[in-house]
Amino acid sequence: MDTARIARLLEPFVTPLSEAQLATISTYIDVLQRWNARINLTAVRQPEQIVTRHFGESLFAASRLLGIEAPSEPHVVDVGSGAGFPGLPIKIWAPQIHLTLIESNQKKATFLREVVRRLALTDVHVFAERAEDFPPASGDVVSLRAVERFDAALPAAARLVGPAGRLALLVGEGQVSAARELAPDLAWLDPVRIPQSANRVLLIGESR
Repeated sequence: MDTARIARLLEPFVTPLSEAQLATISTYIDVLQRWNARINLTAVRQPEQIVTRHFGESLFAASRLLGIEAPSEPHVVDVGSGAGFPGLPIKIWAPQIHLTLIESNQKKATFLREVVRRLALTDVHVFAERAEDFPPASGDVVSLRAVERFDAALPAAARLVGPAGRLALLVGEGQVSAARELAPDLAWLDPVRIPQSANRVLLIGESR
């Protein structure tokens, strides 16, 4: 996909990206579409919708999570990574992070390893097991987006949040109250509406 078009589509979500970052996203889209023809990675098929709905949302979260006050080399743990969102776009936006992608589906984990290889990303670990099997309190930032069995996945993600860490949810507005009930030990900030979305929000919970 043309990098200039990608840049225009991402304008509502994030500050301008470098040409290298845009080229990486273009390659990612190509790999995703080829793999998506064989295994179900995303129901979003059109490249422009992939840019806005997957990359736009993920990069919007990255810009909010990894600001001036973030650790210089934070450990980001993406739970139920699937096709790599939001974890891999966060890595593209902030290459200094240590990234773990947790994905228990072996075919999806294989895709994640391949896209990491194709994009020449470093310091990315694919953990092809359940979040419950990952060391607790090990993430500076833990992300969760569009997973099945939300009621089980959210507590599993919350246990991975380390001291002074944050849990970032990309969810519908209707899930905000459930999130607060499922992880009451976190201090939840007000949800932030995602650009161009009718009801999607970024919800951040901080370690107390």
